[in-house]
Amino acid sequence: MSTNSTKPEEKGFFEKVKETIEEFWDGTKDKAEDLKEATEDKFDDLKKTVTAKKATAAKKATAVKHEVADKAHAAKAKAKTAVADVKAKADTKAKEISAKAKEEAAHAKKAAADVKAKAETKAKAITTKAKAETTSAKKAVAAKATSAKTAAKKKVSSAH
Repeated sequence: MSTNSTKPEEKGFFEKVKETIEEFWDGTKDKAEDLKEATEDKFDDLKKTVTAKKATAAKKATAVKHEVADKAHAAKAKAKTAVADVKAKADTKAKEISAKAKEEAAHAKKAAADVKAKAETKAKAITTKAKAETTSAKKAVAAKATSAKTAAKKKVSSAH
């Protein structure tokens, strides 16, 4: 019999542990490389997604800024319009009040002029009447004086 056996050689305990550790090591290395590649891929994907979301967010922010600016502009325009309306109404009201005051003043002046004219007319009528009465009284007095003179002359003439 030969000393060479057909059976595979039996390995020792430490050699088996060494091989097991090498297998774990190789497997771990492979897994680490796979994980590293997967992580890099995922990182790139996330980068692209974040960049896309940033752009979308920037677009939305810009749109919101424009919307806010438009609303502010609209509010400002509305306020200006309201102020203009109030000013116009105030001007109109002031003009109406001024016109009414002028009209009342003109009416008062006219009434005063009418009263003055009536007073002047009455005064003229009274003056005319007084002149007429004075004139007639003067004539009557003159007539009486003349008749009295004549009577006195007659008396004086008849007494002589």
